[in-house]
Amino acid sequence: MGNNLSKKTLRGFVRTQIFFALLLFLPTWSLRFWEAWIYLILSSGFGLIITLYFLKRDPGLIERRLEVGPAAEPERNQKIIQSIASVLSCALFIVPGFDHRLHWSAVPTPIVLSADGLFVVGLLIVFLVFKENSYTASVVRVEADQPVISTGPYRLVRRPMYAGAVLGFLATPFALGSWRALFVAVPLCGVIVVRLLYEERFLSANLPGYDAYRQKVRDRLVPYVW
Repeated sequence: MGNNLSKKTLRGFVRTQIFFALLLFLPTWSLRFWEAWIYLILSSGFGLIITLYFLKRDPGLIERRLEVGPAAEPERNQKIIQSIASVLSCALFIVPGFDHRLHWSAVPTPIVLSADGLFVVGLLIVFLVFKENSYTASVVRVEADQPVISTGPYRLVRRPMYAGAVLGFLATPFALGSWRALFVAVPLCGVIVVRLLYEERFLSANLPGYDAYRQKVRDRLVPYVW
């Protein structure tokens, strides 16, 4: 089972990285896109490290994360939300490619590199969430005997994985040198908020102890803000 899971996970990881590279470079129609190369190196490098870490330390988490996408969602409204998120996620890479090719934006190099740093911070937040909560599935569900996690990043906000994802999505347009991609990143973050609110209601109704946790940790996404 372990070898099969590793092979399946790593094949999926490679396919995903190739897909993202195609989304970036086909609209550009050139490999001379240094912002995209740095972004892909960071994304694939840290993504591979995280994947290998949890294949060894917590294969159960990896199995839960493999069930992903609209088809994996049991609820119709979540299928719709995930479909919209998938389209916007693709557009988040396609728009910078066209932007680079047509010279719509001029993002200064220090801003690009700073955004790369923020993107990495977002990945580190997601890593800490995975490390703290083995039940972090890609679909909204509650498993038998699932505990309420209130340690690690969950001490600061109730949905820290979404916090890391939102930070990464907002950093991506700048990291890829495209102001115009913000018109995709902002709606994508809006979709994340909609999903977060649904998940909060679902957990309150189905996860014992979650309401008490909500009273203890007031902020959903951003500490001291919301």
